[in-house]
Amino acid sequence: MSGEVLLSVTTSVCPECLAVIPARRVQRGERTLLSKECPEHGPFEVLIWSGTPLYETWNGRSMPCFPAAPFAAPGKECPWVCGLCAEHRQPTCCTLLEVTGRCDLQCDFCFADAGRAGGEDPDLPKIKTWYERLIDAGGPYVVQLSGGEPTLRDDLPGIVALGRSLGFDFIQLNTNGLRLARDPAYVVALKEAGLGCVFLQFDGMTDNVYAEMRGRSLLEIKLSAVERCAAQGIGVVLVPTLVRGINPHHIGRIIDFAIENVPAVRGVHFQPVSYFGRYPGGAPDGERITIPEIIREIELQTGGRIKAGSMKPSGGHNPYCSFNGNFVLMPEGELKTWTSHDPGSPCCKPRQADEEAKKAQQFVARYWSAPGKKPCCPSQGQSLGGWDAFLERVSTHSLCISGMAFQDAWNLDLDRLKECCIHVLHSDGGIIPFCAYNLTDSNGRSFYRGGGGSRVP
Repeated sequence: MSGEVLLSVTTSVCPECLAVIPARRVQRGERTLLSKECPEHGPFEVLIWSGTPLYETWNGRSMPCFPAAPFAAPGKECPWVCGLCAEHRQPTCCTLLEVTGRCDLQCDFCFADAGRAGGEDPDLPKIKTWYERLIDAGGPYVVQLSGGEPTLRDDLPGIVALGRSLGFDFIQLNTNGLRLARDPAYVVALKEAGLGCVFLQFDGMTDNVYAEMRGRSLLEIKLSAVERCAAQGIGVVLVPTLVRGINPHHIGRIIDFAIENVPAVRGVHFQPVSYFGRYPGGAPDGERITIPEIIREIELQTGGRIKAGSMKPSGGHNPYCSFNGNFVLMPEGELKTWTSHDPGSPCCKPRQADEEAKKAQQFVARYWSAPGKKPCCPSQGQSLGGWDAFLERVSTHSLCISGMAFQDAWNLDLDRLKECCIHVLHSDGGIIPFCAYNLTDSNGRSFYRGGGGSRVP
């Protein structure tokens, strides 16, 4: 095609049958697309990057580090041999444990298609084997308790305490916040069990956003959940799912709310919608929201208070999967960046994947947890203008702005998948990259999710 530049080749899957097929990364102007063709179902093309920062300048690759204890036997090709397999290039940073398939919402958008599957919740002895499996794989790692909606389990504090007793120092909770808002005693129990952070579904600052995405008005419930966590010293990361035509214009308002609620709120983690699990309609290219668009909207909607140049590829991931920027709220209200990044710099040394994974875990554990108790005022003779005081402010009033672009069957790039460090522990003991675990074809059939009973290739 005229004006098209072939950037590189990779491998993907067919959205119709999930067959592994060749793919090309091509550039047309400031748009980068993934182009592929299935012998049976024909060609597919999807937008993967749009505008500035440009695709070719957004780098930050690390030297691969292969699993020390791969659990997958050789045989099938990626991504149908996960466990992790010996060819995976990135160590685990965070592992999701799905402790229930139940949910108290029926959201239109749900990567887990939660609330529809039957079956009993895994009991504590089973979950103990999961924790032990992660240790056998080289852990302990950061753990996120997920589902379904984990707070439907009355024994969730016991699951947290069990993990802490086995050496998992940082455990997060992925939740819609409904129970946290209505049950303060439950929040107290989670804190006493050792919960480090709440990853809170938080899609906007008006009820119409929640009514359209989650089926009911939820704003007051979300605000109450933040207050409950703040009262117990549990760090909160706001997690908006961004859907074209519904809530991208709320990006700035969500960030403003986060700033107003520092240090209780530790970050905002944007997730452009991916087309797996449950979603209305098809997956048209025109609805794709790419990483550079989110970065540009952050600067625009914060009036330049947060600059696009403050965002960089996140360590521990393929650079085209995510971004982050780290900021500190100063006493006078100024928001200062405490990271710098020049993605095009030729002097940057290659990063080691295992080192980046460790750094990512350490960062999350330190800066997504609520800060410890600090003196309300500087000690006599201490100046807030000094470097030591600035570092102290970073530890207590930091805010991370980040985002993750998950992959679905249309835009799956196996080079990216092999560098994933966000994994899910399958019920059979396999450790599987998040996007592979949740992958569904155009008819909603999965390979890994659901215990493997509906595996299609």
